[in-house]
Amino acid sequence: MSEIIRRPFSIPRFTLPTVFAVVGSKLPQWPHAVALTAGLNVLVKMKLLPQDSLELLEERRFVVDVLDSGGRACFTFRDGLFRPLFSWPETPDLVFSANLSAFLQLLARQEDPDTLFFNRELSIEGDTELGLVVKNMLDAVEWPKLPRLPGLASLFSFRH
Repeated sequence: MSEIIRRPFSIPRFTLPTVFAVVGSKLPQWPHAVALTAGLNVLVKMKLLPQDSLELLEERRFVVDVLDSGGRACFTFRDGLFRPLFSWPETPDLVFSANLSAFLQLLARQEDPDTLFFNRELSIEGDTELGLVVKNMLDAVEWPKLPRLPGLASLFSFRH
């Protein structure tokens, strides 16, 4: 009988097969921007992002490019909310490019932006000062502790 070993869930480094980027880049990109801005606006409403940093984002144009999926999200921050852009900005102020696994590791706080950047897994192009503001904002987010749900841990257990 196999024994269940419980350990924290970890996102491995991976690269999606090339077909994802080929197909993904041909699909409409606006749904990515809508989904990302909705999530960012939840952080704004929950006051998890520093207000003084948010003010520095006003009217700036951002691009998040998920290289191995072909997905791209373009958005701006205006009047206190993140808003999707429905086309690639002519000159974005800041572009983040990485594979899906790197973005997931950032989100899960498994890796920090500096480590991914210096390991060449995350590319940041554009306004250097704005990049530092965004990086510091990400580092400052204090994720709320969510209650443990019974049975949820078994979904993330590994069997050997």
